[in-house]
Amino acid sequence: MVDKKILPLAAMERVLKKGSPDIRVSDPAKEVMRDVLEEYGVKIAKAAAEAAIHAGRKTVKAEDVKFASKPQ
Repeated sequence: MVDKKILPLAAMERVLKKGSPDIRVSDPAKEVMRDVLEEYGVKIAKAAAEAAIHAGRKTVKAEDVKFASKPQ
C-alpha cells in the first residue's frame, strides 16, 4: 500500500518561506517538511481523539486539539 500524502508541497514552500521570504526552498526540503508536519499532525490527532473519548464524547473539539498540541 502506498502512503498517500495529505499536505501539498506548495503549502510546504509557503510555510518554509515564512522564515525568510527571499530564500529558495528545494523539493527535498518541502517533502521532509511535509513528512514531519504530517507525522506531528497524526500524533496530535490521536491525542485529541483520546481527550474527547476521555471526556465521554465522540466528537473532537478545538479544545481537544489545543490540549493535545501542548507539550506534555
